[in-house]
Amino acid sequence: MFSIIQAAGWPIWPLIACSILALALVIERFVSLKTAKVAPPRLLDEALAVSRSAVPTPDVVRQLEQNSALGEVLASGFRALNSDPRCSEENLRASMEGAGRAVAHRLERYLSALATIASAAPLLGLLGTVIGMIEIFGSQAPGASTGGNPAQLAHGISIALYNTAFGLMVAIPALIFWRYFRARVDGYLLSLELASERFVRHLNTLRR
Repeated sequence: MFSIIQAAGWPIWPLIACSILALALVIERFVSLKTAKVAPPRLLDEALAVSRSAVPTPDVVRQLEQNSALGEVLASGFRALNSDPRCSEENLRASMEGAGRAVAHRLERYLSALATIASAAPLLGLLGTVIGMIEIFGSQAPGASTGGNPAQLAHGISIALYNTAFGLMVAIPALIFWRYFRARVDGYLLSLELASERFVRHLNTLRR
């Protein structure tokens, strides 16, 4: 592996840095976007059950908020009612929408960085290709001190091909994971929106 890196020359080092960063982002997103941390399947039903007749105590609301991203959104509705039992439906929705926007921003964190790596890696590979081609033509230039040197020619070809291949090897998985996480986040956001709509209707029955 080290011999390949040596043959690819210095242009491959930015690609290696991109690959390490992309791997770290993918692992972090897999951990952060677990269903249990975002939208546990039974959490909405449990929140409806504990508030069937009255708004829960602040301790229960705090536990709900710490449960997951969906819990944060639901807890914001409870807090709005705790602070003003007669608050309007518009205020309830505004409170939960504000919490939802904060959650959405957190769910989408690092996705733009992963997309940037997917877009930049082929360009970095192309840069290495161009540098390799420059070395090839430089070795064949008339009057060059190394003109016609087969070793210099082979080195330029290796730089061009290795960087092109490595750029694609970094970009393709990064693009695949970006699209996967983008779809996963969109699904979570739809679930949060539907759950919030149902929860607002339930909270309207608790307003006094």
